[in-house]
Amino acid sequence: METVGTQRPGGRTERTRRAALDATLELLGERGYAELTVEAVAERSGVHKTTLYRRWESAEGLVAAALLMGTEQEWTAPDTGSLEGDLREVNLELVHFFTEPGLRELPIASISAAFLSPRAADALQEFYVDRHARSAAIVERAVARGEVPAGTDAVEVVRVACGPVFYRLFVSREGVTPRDADVAAAAAAAAAKAGVFTAADA
Repeated sequence: METVGTQRPGGRTERTRRAALDATLELLGERGYAELTVEAVAERSGVHKTTLYRRWESAEGLVAAALLMGTEQEWTAPDTGSLEGDLREVNLELVHFFTEPGLRELPIASISAAFLSPRAADALQEFYVDRHARSAAIVERAVARGEVPAGTDAVEVVRVACGPVFYRLFVSREGVTPRDADVAAAAAAAAAKAGVFTAADA
């Protein structure tokens, strides 16, 4: 997706990339995917639109690349000492970022973009693949503590814990509270301890 120039830490190419993609994220949160244009990114970032078109081809390409920047973030799965506690912290983080004014606009716009753009959808999926891989430590620690059986599917535990939060936010549109996040985490932890997420041949 990004093949032009050499990306050296702190180099001009990297500064250009960050300026363009940071501006893309700002505008995505402000305007939404449908209203985002290469020209607007050029104006906001100070990067010439010819450079943007050459490197990312379109607004869709910019959004996809910007969403992938999430995999560069320094995020570590919480470690509270229990599976339920860790899942609760993950869910509370979701609630915070998807409901807090000033924060919620970008993640909501990112998910909306995935419904409108195949490339944005692929980028968002890659982001969550990365986040699932990092979250696996939660279940690995739970296995080591003897909380859940060996062979427990870490990704599925996280999906089931977070699923009710996303359902309330984007399907039923009924809103979500920290209490909802707690209940979902407790349910997923209880199911994991009961062996629900262990493969039959594990």
